[in-house]
Amino acid sequence: MATDLLSAALADLRADAVVTGHFSLAAPWAFVKPAVEGAAFRTAFGGPYTIIVEGMEPLRVEAGDFVLLPHGHEHVLASAPGVAPVPFDDLVAREGIRPSFDTPLRLTAGGGGEVCDLYTGIVFYREAVRNPLFSVLPPLIHVRANDPAVGPWLADTLMAFIRESMACQPGWAVAAARLADVLFVQLLRAHLASAISHTGWLRGLMDPQIGRAIAQLHRYPERDWTVESLAATAGMSRSRFSARFVELVEETPIGHLTAYRMYVASGALRDSRRRLIEIATSVGYASEKAFIRAFRRWSGMAPKQYARSMRDPHDAPYAAGAPYGA
Repeated sequence: MATDLLSAALADLRADAVVTGHFSLAAPWAFVKPAVEGAAFRTAFGGPYTIIVEGMEPLRVEAGDFVLLPHGHEHVLASAPGVAPVPFDDLVAREGIRPSFDTPLRLTAGGGGEVCDLYTGIVFYREAVRNPLFSVLPPLIHVRANDPAVGPWLADTLMAFIRESMACQPGWAVAAARLADVLFVQLLRAHLASAISHTGWLRGLMDPQIGRAIAQLHRYPERDWTVESLAATAGMSRSRFSARFVELVEETPIGHLTAYRMYVASGALRDSRRRLIEIATSVGYASEKAFIRAFRRWSGMAPKQYARSMRDPHDAPYAAGAPYGA
């Protein structure tokens, strides 16, 4: 049951664009990468490095490990924790490099010590902010190369991605985006398989009774669910179900139902051929007005306005103004 729901959540992930880079860094070195509107991943060969995300302890990353920042948080990358970082943009400018969105960034910097070959990428997903899976992912995911949850396919996918993105053969951008989809999914699968604890609806999903209710809610969002009917699905009393759901998922059952319905509807709005009432009905709303009110509260805009923004490439998060340099 849990596997089926996770597969459904992962199946929705589609990269709109990807920016890649290869940094050859000789110790000592350190720089600050600004926050981006995308999911950033890192892997390195040669020397280890340290990554620091605000509010978290410095993390030592060994050669071959994978690091994923699902929300694109600002972070420091360094050869060692004590090295003073410089802004990444200053480092690039100092090397005389003019970043280009459609060309992988190649950078050589640092001192004369051990070399770390860092391969990086930023994957842009328009719907990441509203994806129910993204909402419960931590700021930093570290997948160790020797983790039992990591199969040889992960390293193979990574190497295919690196070769495709750095060679810049015709069609490389599309190929890299598709490989990034696969790589991202595999990283998440490894994380979910090895993580000791989860948060939000993932934690609820692991609970036999609450997970049963979430499974039905996600499978049939159009049903006229109530707290009572969800509690019955879980085989619990209404009060016990509500308390347990909030404890695990950190939101009310109806709050989670509404958020999931809106997420499903946001994907359906991409199809200009579907009528609004059809979409509203498919997620449990009998009238357009009720659906429009709920959708506006969730997204901050009316459904039609949201649909236009999703079809307009200039509204994508990686359009003008998005930081360059993976």
